[in-house]
Amino acid sequence: MTDVFPPQPPPPPPSGAKANGAPAAGAADEKSADGTDKDGLPKRFGKYTLMRKLAQGGMAELFLALQKSMAGFEKLIVIKRILPSMNQDQAFIDMLLHEARVAATLSHPNIVQIFDVGQCDGLYYIAMEHVHGEDIRSIVRQMKKKGVSEFPLEHALQIILGMCAGLAYAHGRTDLDGTNLNIVHRDISPQNVVCTFSGDVKIVDFGIAKSDNKGQSSETRSGKLKGKVPYMSPEQARGEDIDSRSDIFATGVMLFELTTGKRLFKGQSEFETLKLICEREYPTPSQVRPGYPPELERIVMKALAKERADRYQTAREMQGDLEAFVRKEQIAVSTIALQQFMQTLFDDMLAAQKEALLQGKQLADIIASREPDPSMTNTGSVITTGSATLTLSGAEARKARAGWVVAAAVGLLAVAGGVGGFIYYKKHKTTIIQGSNTVANVPKGEVVVESDPPGASIWVNGDLQTDVTPTTIKSLPLGKALDIKLTKEGFESDKKSVTLTDKAMKGSVKIKLAKGSVAIDVTVKPDTAKPYLVLDGKKIDALTASELSSGEQHKLEVHADGYYPFTTSFISPPQEKKHFDVSLNKVVAGPINTGHVDTTPKGRGKLNVSASGGWCNVSVDGAPKGPTPIAGIDLASGPHTVTCTPEGGKAQTAQVTVPVDGTGRYKFNL
Repeated sequence: MTDVFPPQPPPPPPSGAKANGAPAAGAADEKSADGTDKDGLPKRFGKYTLMRKLAQGGMAELFLALQKSMAGFEKLIVIKRILPSMNQDQAFIDMLLHEARVAATLSHPNIVQIFDVGQCDGLYYIAMEHVHGEDIRSIVRQMKKKGVSEFPLEHALQIILGMCAGLAYAHGRTDLDGTNLNIVHRDISPQNVVCTFSGDVKIVDFGIAKSDNKGQSSETRSGKLKGKVPYMSPEQARGEDIDSRSDIFATGVMLFELTTGKRLFKGQSEFETLKLICEREYPTPSQVRPGYPPELERIVMKALAKERADRYQTAREMQGDLEAFVRKEQIAVSTIALQQFMQTLFDDMLAAQKEALLQGKQLADIIASREPDPSMTNTGSVITTGSATLTLSGAEARKARAGWVVAAAVGLLAVAGGVGGFIYYKKHKTTIIQGSNTVANVPKGEVVVESDPPGASIWVNGDLQTDVTPTTIKSLPLGKALDIKLTKEGFESDKKSVTLTDKAMKGSVKIKLAKGSVAIDVTVKPDTAKPYLVLDGKKIDALTASELSSGEQHKLEVHADGYYPFTTSFISPPQEKKHFDVSLNKVVAGPINTGHVDTTPKGRGKLNVSASGGWCNVSVDGAPKGPTPIAGIDLASGPHTVTCTPEGGKAQTAQVTVPVDGTGRYKFNL
């Protein structure tokens, strides 16, 4: 047994933050001359202002954002925005929207609330509650730094009771006609449980929740090994169908670890950990910590029963037993006590955040006024351009006279100097009008964009525009470099930069696009096959293709009558000549009753996918399946295209055959 949640090195900057907790303190991010950081933040995103990137994974990125509305309404939220690379995967988007719709129906004090699901600038996003607190893993790390040797029993029980209450609510949710949605979180773990600085307990990331809602396909409902391996139930580790009792098992693991101070399942590898969960006998808490309360041990071991029928059947049942234990033993479980514990543990960070918030508020007002939301007709602070002087006081006025308005960290997730930005006012004299009831008309510029040939898609600072060339892009900001990129199928992408000013508010960009420089050729076996290609949805009779765009994703399909098709995706650098060796698998003919060959695969099987040298996000036949390792994916027997996409790396693709009533296995080498 090892120590619970052993310390790990903090993540490298600039992420250093969680979706709903406070980031680790550190130096301020580098800023550009207009006050934005390396990600171009702060900036508008629909009705929100993205203030800082918190983290990025293989499928989405998280931002701290501010929502402002009429009558001075302000709210800190977290935006989960889908990466452009995943935005083209319709199966993934459908799954995301379904899961977000399910999560948005949950409204409970112990569950982080989903506020909004939508699309802006061609990108899908989820807006969720911002929680001012820390997850359990970070709390344990902070305890070690402060010399606190063990997790207080009363606080551990308060956390588990809050988790049980939230899970009982989610597990019991029904749709409008009373049908149970069968929601399962699937990733109950220390990273997904947050204690706030007001003493509340919140379960986060119901975004991967499983639901048996009718709008969800069977592919989405089964075969997913999602979650963190040390907190998986045996049935989840085996890739079997799971229900709410899998979340109860994970809660039992956390209760064991918080109350003993030791990890329960920790092997030398994820595979070894899975074996510990599925095959070994579990130690009892009293074996790890002598003198452990017998009644609490009974509760822990019932939650950890290997067979689902022997576990608590509902989270409410487990909650009831824990509450009875607390009453019997007169344990001082209290929200106020947990609040005091959290505030004492993180006192230094909270003091820095409070000071940063006071200054960060000014930056949010300035951004809202420079780029007002068209839907807003009322604001408390307005910026206009002209000859008036800057209306600031004290230190702010001294900074303004030096030509700078500096704001430190924004919001409750901030650390001093770590999240904020600065805005450089060199060419425009600025006035802030406090208490105004109207929004000033901030000057905007426009750019005429043309291409040869016409019909190219237009991207401005990474945002896809609705029009194609030739067109005029309006309502562009002044004093900021605008990177205008043009893309067109069969041509190389190209871009130019232009900066508009109050003296030159109109610009023009004209780009002659070069022919695509990527070529491919395909060799197909067996020689008896008569193949043809489908490239980016277009049929090609030859086994070669040229003038493909570099730096863009292409989808290649190889077809032949009587054979299963081969499918892969690729992205190539300029001038690459890419070769594919493809082996097609012959379709096993069924009964010939109508004169036609029955090409439908007979039977079903399982697929296990793993990776050495790291992890990757897996998709099968274009449908996302989650991160490695994945076991027990239910598929029709026959060949399937499996893609492994590591974070920040190049995707790998393999053709894997699933046997009837058997298991196909494949390991990617990263």
